[in-house]
Amino acid sequence: MRCFVFTGQGSQYLGMGKDILEKKPEYELYFDKVKNKIGLDIKSIIFGTDEKELTLTQNAQVAILTISYMKYLNALEEGLKPDVVAGHSLGEWTALLAAKMIDFEEAIEAVYYRGLYMSEAFEPGKGGMAAVIGMDLNEIEKVLSNYPNVQIANYNSPSQVVISGEMEELLISMEKLKEEGARKVVPLNVSGPFHSKFLKDAEERLRRRIEHIEFKKPTVPIVQNVTAKFETDPDIIKENVIKQITSPVRWIECVEECVKNGVDEFVEIGPTKVLTKFIKQINKNVKLLNI
Repeated sequence: MRCFVFTGQGSQYLGMGKDILEKKPEYELYFDKVKNKIGLDIKSIIFGTDEKELTLTQNAQVAILTISYMKYLNALEEGLKPDVVAGHSLGEWTALLAAKMIDFEEAIEAVYYRGLYMSEAFEPGKGGMAAVIGMDLNEIEKVLSNYPNVQIANYNSPSQVVISGEMEELLISMEKLKEEGARKVVPLNVSGPFHSKFLKDAEERLRRRIEHIEFKKPTVPIVQNVTAKFETDPDIIKENVIKQITSPVRWIECVEECVKNGVDEFVEIGPTKVLTKFIKQINKNVKLLNI
């Protein structure tokens, strides 16, 4: 069985997608679709020179979704088809497209406002995230039990967990994690404490924003970040992508659930190869492919 996995925020870079557009220049029409739907000239941002503009949460999310979708379409044209799909955080929206639950324009609208609401939910500089590398999960949880305003945001791999929270407490917890044996604790370049309780306002705003979008029954199951289970019910899937804003990304469990259900090949679709690295750490026996 083959699972298509889609990259999330943080994988953006200036000039991404150049390879796919040289191969498939007709895919430029998706830049026009973005501009017509939300008025954003995402092509100029991706192929411009202002990295900070691309890194803005709402721009980064639209850019990654657009390029990932182009790469997905090309994979189909080359004869690759998924039996199941999954995405890491933002990547779950590309997974919805791959499962034909919503159309491209609906996804672009939702993702643009998802990013905007996430960036507006917390005052800049008051919250953040950090990657904790080379520390046992139980030890991380033990340290964080003393910091109620810091929580685990991403369970990425056995050697990498991302934490998220209120800045003052986050910085103290980062030092404590180093003291307790973390190999590295690296602050992330993000605008807020994503996948934490502090983004409840963004979650509720997104719920209202996408109320009108009807989620169709998926053509293939989707393994979701919130439940780490195979989901096929459109109402449950919609609720989970909303809840995902304040819930941790349970990526380790998502991969394990796929393998348990017969997946032996993962195809990463997106600008970078970050998920391939995580999957390799989670299970060394599966086949991996990047597109």
